Amino acid sequence: MFAFLQDLDNDIRDGLLIQLRNLWTHTSTAIEGNTLTLKETAVVLEKGTTISGKPLKDHEEVVGHAKAIDLVYDFIRSGADLTEKNLFDLHKAVQTERIIDVYKPVGAWKVEPNSTVIVSGNDQIIFEYASPKDVPELMQGWLALFQKILQEKTPNEEKALSAYVFLHISFVGIHPFWDGNGRLARLIANAPVIRAGYPPIIIPKERRQEYIEALSEYHVAVETVTARDELLTHVDKLDRFKRFCAESWSESTKLVDEAHKKQKERNQQKNKGIK
Repeated sequence: MFAFLQDLDNDIRDGLLIQLRNLWTHTSTAIEGNTLTLKETAVVLEKGTTISGKPLKDHEEVVGHAKAIDLVYDFIRSGADLTEKNLFDLHKAVQTERIIDVYKPVGAWKVEPNSTVIVSGNDQIIFEYASPKDVPELMQGWLALFQKILQEKTPNEEKALSAYVFLHISFVGIHPFWDGNGRLARLIANAPVIRAGYPPIIIPKERRQEYIEALSEYHVAVETVTARDELLTHVDKLDRFKRFCAESWSESTKLVDEAHKKQKERNQQKNKGIK
């Protein structure tokens, strides 16, 4: 059992996991353009129904993301090493649009270059992510970094936050898949956070622009990563992104605090009954 769930009755524990799943799924997919509200996301996941007027793609995305959360939880519980197969399975879960296109593989590394437009001041920059030919070697390095972080003997809140930041920013910098990289980064970077006993860091969709700007600031500073480069350089440029992630953590910790408050009230009522 994850530490943040300890001492909770089964119904409160299950309710908290549902709340976290709904919020995590809603925000992460909404950042990428999904139009379902938090309430609609909850209805789709809990009732299995569709929302009138909303695209089928949006329904499939939230179902896929919820499945990916379960895969992350299963991986954490297993205590096993993270592998390429784990990442490919996560990609298959979140990349629900099944396009038969050799240039857009699902559950495999990208085969074509990908980039994004970054607006820095008055300048517009086409920022290129890692070259497809460098991805296999870079991701072996990223997996090694992941395992090193996961083996931390005395994780605390600060180390858990740093782990999330390092894994998130380096994964996005590589951009190993043709699509779904942001959702995957926000999922798998939370593995050491949860294993350390804390709820996942969930990026609020309302702060999407701040999130993108914080990521972009770092990527512009380090430039395109290659197989010859270290995964984490210019660590001093991570301060803005780290502060942003620390602030975003309050979204999930609030839900955990409310669940434990409810449990405390229930325990007090039980104790009164015994007396």
